[in-house]
Amino acid sequence: MGTRLNPYIGFKDTARSAMEFYRSVFGGELNVSTFGEFGDSGPNADHVMHAQLETPSGFTLMASDTPDGMTYEPGSSITVSLSGDDADELRGYWDKLCDGGTVSTPLEKQMWGDEFGMLTDRFGIGWVVNIAGDHSQDGQAEGGGAG
Repeated sequence: MGTRLNPYIGFKDTARSAMEFYRSVFGGELNVSTFGEFGDSGPNADHVMHAQLETPSGFTLMASDTPDGMTYEPGSSITVSLSGDDADELRGYWDKLCDGGTVSTPLEKQMWGDEFGMLTDRFGIGWVVNIAGDHSQDGQAEGGGAG
């Protein structure tokens, strides 16, 4: 495997339910490890030390719970972007992420020709979805066919 970049989201006691929700949105295999599995028998034992979701589309999403004693700042420093040209797939993700969330910009055609939307999911995480429009005619004069 080459180098990759993926989001890693911190939660306060909701990492497991958030990652299970994301698995229901994107599908794939979710692996979850708790602090207790690595010897912590204290109040963090049942909390998620590391969770990783690998999806059929090649997405990787990671998360953990913030242990007691560490500062937690919910969702304010991350936005996850989904983009591409598979409109049906991206609209499906959008619809599922909206469940229990708040839409700030509806998913609709924008002035640059793409469909774009922004929302905050039920766990306070920001998401943007961009569906590439057909830019094949951008800047081309009408007519000009073979004749």
